[in-house]
Amino acid sequence: MDQQLNRPGPTPASEPVSRRGVLRAATVSAAAVGAAGLLAGPATAAPSGQPQGRRRVPVDRISIQLYTLRDQLAADLPGTLDALRRIGYRRVEHAGFVGRTAAQFRAALNEAGLRATSGHTGIPQPFDDAAWERSLADANVVDCKKIVHPYFGRDASGQPIRDPAVYRALARDLNRAGRLAERAGLEFGYHNHQLEFVPLTGGSTGFDILTSQTDPRLVHFELDLYWTWRGAHDPVDVIRANRGRIRQVHVKDLDAEAGFADLGDGVIDFGRIFAHEREAGIEEYIVERDDAGTAPRSPADALDTARVGFDYLASLRY
Repeated sequence: MDQQLNRPGPTPASEPVSRRGVLRAATVSAAAVGAAGLLAGPATAAPSGQPQGRRRVPVDRISIQLYTLRDQLAADLPGTLDALRRIGYRRVEHAGFVGRTAAQFRAALNEAGLRATSGHTGIPQPFDDAAWERSLADANVVDCKKIVHPYFGRDASGQPIRDPAVYRALARDLNRAGRLAERAGLEFGYHNHQLEFVPLTGGSTGFDILTSQTDPRLVHFELDLYWTWRGAHDPVDVIRANRGRIRQVHVKDLDAEAGFADLGDGVIDFGRIFAHEREAGIEEYIVERDDAGTAPRSPADALDTARVGFDYLASLRY
């Protein structure tokens, strides 16, 4: 469900990179979307290196977005799910049902001892109550607790949306989707990329509109930490501006050239962000890497990404 603009190669993890370096890496995003002024700097600094403290990520809240393993899952669904369970995962976030029905996918998860507590499912555009209710029914079959809209931000020509009216219309649809999700016993969230941070006509951003015009009781946010940095915003600032609404985070690392990296091999100081977990309201820490099984990497590399990600989060102290 996630989409990437490019995939620069990783850089050595030993190179210390400051907040300024992360923002400099994010200029790749600005160039890719042609967004003048996109790199207005966040207000807080991110020191290099991992802080050490007494707090830790609860192991039972570590998940993985299965988009990370899409090719491996397509080749061997039961074997891949079993491998995730052996790594230590107990929960996953689905990105579709890998060619199965919702019931068949649930059965495969049960066999592996996993639970899809969350899933990425796009809301219908234009919005259609009946179609969305069918998606909600599937989410309940799979036994999800959360359902998340995964992607928005480009117009029909592939350019970043600049019209604030489009985001205002989306906010209305998100509220509508959230209300129906609530009736179905599900929590509804929105997952960001960098496009929501592109300046709109008039000076605001899509993210500003979505956070201000959606009902906090109906719509939470699944903050993708990589894409937030790529949008030249500090996740800590986003958390402070949206207390209690960041219930899920996609934990995805950024290399010094603004490409993807396995957790701990990039430049993002996750401990600094997670120190604000209570302020944010984080309930799930979801490992992801968009290019984990895409050439030149092999599908099997995605399992290495999954293993490194779980071990990193389980051992992190902050």
